Amino acid sequence: MSASALVGAPATVLSGAAAAQPARSNVHFDKVTVAYRGLTVLKPLTLEVAAGEILALIGPSGSGKTTALRAVAGFVRPASGRIVIGATDVTDLPPYERGLAMVVQNYALFPHMRVEENVAFGLNARGAPKAMIGERVADSLRIVGMAQYAKRYPRELSGGQQQRVAIARALAVRPRVLLLDEPLSALDAQIRRSMVEEIANLHRDLPELTILYVTHDQSEALTLADKIAIMRDGALSAHGPTGDLYRRPPNRFAAEFLGRANLLPVVVEEAGAAGGFVKARAGATSLVAAATGEQAGAKRLLCVRPQNVTLARQGERCNAISSILKEVHWQGELTHLVADVENTPMRVVTTRLPPLPERGGRLDLFFAPDDASLIAEDALV
Repeated sequence: MSASALVGAPATVLSGAAAAQPARSNVHFDKVTVAYRGLTVLKPLTLEVAAGEILALIGPSGSGKTTALRAVAGFVRPASGRIVIGATDVTDLPPYERGLAMVVQNYALFPHMRVEENVAFGLNARGAPKAMIGERVADSLRIVGMAQYAKRYPRELSGGQQQRVAIARALAVRPRVLLLDEPLSALDAQIRRSMVEEIANLHRDLPELTILYVTHDQSEALTLADKIAIMRDGALSAHGPTGDLYRRPPNRFAAEFLGRANLLPVVVEEAGAAGGFVKARAGATSLVAAATGEQAGAKRLLCVRPQNVTLARQGERCNAISSILKEVHWQGELTHLVADVENTPMRVVTTRLPPLPERGGRLDLFFAPDDASLIAEDALV
């Protein structure tokens, strides 16, 4: 892969009035598959990324998320299907004609070039006017907070600063779409948190920029993304707005992969309760959860996040269920509890810890119906 392809730019560098009206930047996967030596690694993927949206592609190793990103970049060719950016079918276009820029985890900065020269590389490769290059470099470094480091070499920067320069180089070519392939995985935890904030600020400054963000870190996805696509075994397992996907996961894999989830086996008692809720039974306990289209007698998993389980009743409609306290783990600001409910572990994360029974003692747990949803037991993909 050439460096010029990596920092890809539009086929034509625009200025003036043309630059004020950028091409549409929505991305459409139309039944895209990718195969290596006859082995399908990306199954038919149909997915729409709206213009100006941050979409996080997450999933375990080998799930197909990076393959999907590389297919958009033009570094792998689909075996079938189409990739459309704006109104242009880019499936057969080389990377440098797609109007994209990509940032990878190892920065890929040129060690013999100063910061400003690295940022200018893509523009120089496209023959942009010298005055435009200077303006774009200054503006891109300002956006990522690195203007004062323009004369330094990469070796004189920290890892987080180098990654900012890599992002500035990508922005300098004014891409329609920015591809981020686990850009923070090589950084330590504190710098990663800072960089997540920087990327969020970047999108506020450039709201028209579409970002596809591949990460294995669920917290990054939850913090940054407007929508999340969860990949599994080369296929799309779940996709939707970040908050909806977290609060109402459509299947077990999504519930367990996108943060921790308590999954309690229940049987639907009464379907079609008012307001999109149903009654379900866990052992001898009747509970209420958000759900639609359920039938009485159906076996389901009740999903509730650990931070939504409390040790005190919150309101009259609150679900209450008895458990046996098994474990207590104090972690400074948070305390993690593990309790047993009908032979199923129920995790609780709390900031306020009232007096607890001894391990093995009874502990009443509470959660709001709106914080619980139902998942089919066999909905694993």
